[in-house]
Amino acid sequence: MAVRTGAPVALVALAAVSLPFVVEGHFGILGTSFNPDMSQHLLATDRLADGAGSQLLNQGYPLGPHAIVVALSKGLGIGLAQGFSGLTMAVAVLASLTALAAFAELSPLRRTAGALVVGLAYMVASYFAQGAFKETMQALLVLAFVLALRESTRRGWVGEPLRLVPAALIAVGSVYAYSFPGLIWLIGALLIWIALERAIPVRPALLALAVFGVLTLPELGRMIDFKRFETFDPSGPGLGNLFGQISPFEVLGIWPSGDFRLAPGDGAVPAVGYYLGAAFASVLLIYGLARCWVRRETAIVAGLLAVVVVYVGARIAGTPYAAAKAIEVAAPLAMLVILLPLLAKWEMGEGPRFRGTALAGPVAVVFLLAAGGCSLLALANAPVGPTSYTPALTELRPLVAADSTLVLASRELLDEQHGTPYIAWELRGGRVCIEPDDTAGGAPPSGVRFVIAEGSAGAPAFGNLRARRVNEPYVLWERTGPVRGQSECPLIAVRQARQGP
Repeated sequence: MAVRTGAPVALVALAAVSLPFVVEGHFGILGTSFNPDMSQHLLATDRLADGAGSQLLNQGYPLGPHAIVVALSKGLGIGLAQGFSGLTMAVAVLASLTALAAFAELSPLRRTAGALVVGLAYMVASYFAQGAFKETMQALLVLAFVLALRESTRRGWVGEPLRLVPAALIAVGSVYAYSFPGLIWLIGALLIWIALERAIPVRPALLALAVFGVLTLPELGRMIDFKRFETFDPSGPGLGNLFGQISPFEVLGIWPSGDFRLAPGDGAVPAVGYYLGAAFASVLLIYGLARCWVRRETAIVAGLLAVVVVYVGARIAGTPYAAAKAIEVAAPLAMLVILLPLLAKWEMGEGPRFRGTALAGPVAVVFLLAAGGCSLLALANAPVGPTSYTPALTELRPLVAADSTLVLASRELLDEQHGTPYIAWELRGGRVCIEPDDTAGGAPPSGVRFVIAEGSAGAPAFGNLRARRVNEPYVLWERTGPVRGQSECPLIAVRQARQGP
């Protein structure tokens, strides 16, 4: 029964998250040119696989997802880039399967549609598109935690001493994937849920707390170190790859843009389309919240209130980058509050004894199509970068330092795999020119001191070069004579590269 119920959801979700690779025509690093953060995750994972240290490791950064990719690489021989893409896809599929728990009592078509739109909410799809696996994973864990609380009070679980252990295990996963910030959403939802229930099952709660404490104890020191991570500094730049604060209305799922960072009207759809969609979804959210309250869906109400409080806190005291993440984590719960009462009422409308449900079906269909279409738009717009990863370029960065460097790369990498922003980020901190390797000849551009090429291709044709370092598959060449002229290569500053185009 479970397989028959979940298979359609899993297959459709898998097809949806495969869309970026189908559109780009190759499998590779998700989000290249949207968000360069995957570079440091790949580097940290490469170091972790070799048992070496890294900046993220030393800062207490949560490396649970990275450890999964290492296991895939060591056990199955899967490349690191493919491992992260596969992990990100699996999280998206699991989110839709998790949402099924809320729609289990509905007919197959309605529960499948509801679970897909909740699991692949627009903001989740948008973060998937930029390869942000940590945020999509945290959104899944928050949704799963809320539904675990909901299930603990349902028939068959009441009186069971282990009924809160599933929620505790989900909280453990959040610690290893997102460190202590991940607990903010979960503790908030738990406390509000206890207040709404006006009671707490003492024995199940103590057992769950014991399980959580034992399993997270090995990570305690790293969580303490992680509090000094640069992202938490509210006085820092705080934009990341954003252009500014994003609209909180994006949480409602109807945002007809392939890039969630753009303001209304900056894309192909006029601004009025965004406002109408936001107004429509806002009415449904208010209605859904009221219906959830009447139906005593205390866990879902608590979850929604918790994510709202976290967003408000991030917006007031945090950075735009943190506020955007709070919106993404909140998105599945917002979709759930909208769809659960709406689809339930539509289901009731099929019987002759119920009245007042004539609009539920059309409204549900319109919302499902609009929200689902926006999610697909975000997925179709996802850039897919190089098909494989090597730390070679990053390891050459200290040698070229702030000098001007010319990188020669294949046209396939530059034109088809978004290689230009990928290479620029790998060599951030200096002046970098990037050209196809079949254009090499004559002399390097004015002011260029170093040339990086794959193997010996291209670079020797310039003349006056000597091999400085071989770092497979790249060779670093250095000019033997004086470097004349002012470099025309653009400066790839760290913050500038992070903020994107």
